[in-house]
Parts: sequence; C-alpha cells; structure tokens
Amino acid sequence: MKQFDYIIVGGGFAGFFLAHQLQKNKKSFIIFNGKQISGSHISAGVCNPVILKRFSTFWKSKEQMDYLETIFSEIESYTGENYIVKEPVARIFHDESEKKQWLKNSNKVDLESFLDNDFITLKSVDNPLESGIVKNSCRIDVESFFKDLFQYFETKDVLINESFNHNLIDNEQSTYKDLRFKNIVFCEGIHTKDNPFFNTIPIIPNKGHCLEVKINKDIDPFIIKKKHFLFSLSDDRFYYGGTYDRFDDTENINPEFVEELETGLKAFYKEKYFISKVKTAFRATVDDRRPILGTHPEFENLHIFNGLGARGVLNGTYFSKVMFDYLENNLELDSEIDVKRFY
Repeated sequence: MKQFDYIIVGGGFAGFFLAHQLQKNKKSFIIFNGKQISGSHISAGVCNPVILKRFSTFWKSKEQMDYLETIFSEIESYTGENYIVKEPVARIFHDESEKKQWLKNSNKVDLESFLDNDFITLKSVDNPLESGIVKNSCRIDVESFFKDLFQYFETKDVLINESFNHNLIDNEQSTYKDLRFKNIVFCEGIHTKDNPFFNTIPIIPNKGHCLEVKINKDIDPFIIKKKHFLFSLSDDRFYYGGTYDRFDDTENINPEFVEELETGLKAFYKEKYFISKVKTAFRATVDDRRPILGTHPEFENLHIFNGLGARGVLNGTYFSKVMFDYLENNLELDSEIDVKRFY
C-alpha cells in the first residue's frame, strides 16, 4: 500500500498551488483531478490589487501581490517557465467623475502604490476619456500554467485523472482505496456540495462565460478593462470576459451572457473580430468574500482549501502558503478565513 503525507482532491488553482507548497517542503502527495473543467482552467488569471468599480483595494492585497513573484519564481525552478505576464491593467473611464475618484483615491495610503495618477490614451480602442493604469498589476498565462503543471505532475506520477469517491475513505485506518494518507485536503471548488464531510459549507457557484476572439490588428499591450477584460493570448487570439451569474446552475452556454460580452466588447473595440470559442465554468465563491481554510470539526485529518472566487490566482498563491503553515507549522488561521466560522 502506497503512503502519502497528503491526498489533494482537486486540480484547480487551490490544489496545484498547495501541491507546490508540499513539494517545496518535501512532503509526499498525490492529486486527484476529475475530468470536469473548473473556473480556474478558463479564468483570466488577472492579478489586480484594485477593485475596478470603485477604485478601492481589498483585504491583504499588498501581501498577496508581494508574494506573487516569489511563488512563481519557485514554480519556474522545476517547469522552466515563469507564467507571469507583466501587462498592467488599463481601466477605461466611463465619465469624468470616475477620473476624479481615481485621482482622489490615488492619494490614499493603501492605494498610492497601485493607482497611477498619470492617465494614458490607448490607441487600439475607443477611450475618449483616457484610461487609468493599475501599477504592479499583471496576469498569468493560465493556459500554459495548467498545461505544464498537469504534465509535470503526471511525469512525477502524482496525478490521478479520475473523480474522487468520498465514500471510500476509511478514517479509522487513514486509507483511501489502496492509499494510506496522513491528511486529505479537499480543493474541490463548487463540487464541495458533493462532499459528505463539507457539504454544509456555503459555497456559492458563480457561473462565468468568456470568449476567445480572433483579431488581426495590434492591440495596446495592456489588460484592457471597461466592463470586462480584453488581452492577447497569442498571435491573433484574444481573451474577453468574464461574466458573473449566481442563478444558472447548468453547464450550458447561455446566449444572453454571450450577447452581454459582445455588447461589452463592441462598446470600446470598433474593428472586426471573430468569436472562435465560448467557454463557461463555475467559480467557487463565498458571501463574505474570504477563502475557506481549515479542518473538519470531527475528523482531524480532513481539511478544506476552497472559496478562492474571482481572484483565484492571488488567493490561491498567498493562501496556499497560509494553509501549509497551518497544517505543518501549527500557525493559527485568521478567524476571517477559518472554516470554523461556519460551524
């Protein structure tokens, strides 16, 4: 019987960033990844410390941004690639009042390192009121990240591409099928609803749609944001998205949200484009906008790392380190992220 320090259930940002922390610290692990597409896999991967509706920031934004370079440098040491794309967010202003609010907020202590008070005019899109740059923002190459990490973990023989059956856990013997474990960490996103140990946790599925569009003209090298994000993937392929829907629980593409995306894109990009793909998946969100970390109240070897929401990269990178320190170094979790807040 094979023995592991950890079984990780889930192959999205939470599962893979936690696997990195375990590998870095020489802990043995195996990852179970089902065949379903998660919100992580089709996400924009934008790393943005500013809430772009009201030009404010969020809890631990600086700490998350500061840690980003560190963790991706560590990952680069074994994949040979650094997935950070240093294109900042350029926010197109809707009206003059937004520009005034941006300038006012740029003088606040928690925002002065993020909001650039020198506005620019983008050449490739319609932005008559100029655009504001979010300093130090960036994105990751989500496609390459998951392609390379899946391949890497498969090569290491620590990735099992099959759904996890919770009913086969034997907690008394600490076994799952023919595997013996010390801990299991569930990083299942919205599929926590099917987990008998954590299915009372209020994870809210938030369905998102995004487009892959083909544009044969040069676009300014920014993550361009008006209602949604537009940026280059490679050659003539561009990402545009994504939407938010808490009511549709089907996996079907909803034409209304495709129309919303097209309307949003046409509002500032006046040239021709072609939609090559429409993608949809679910984010795991929480009403209090805090991730969920911690241990089952009854089974001390069963844990959860979930609820990364729309900031999957930033939450996943930073809180994977927090989760590891909690599990291995007995560091106490902040009450705002501890799963205990739901018990």
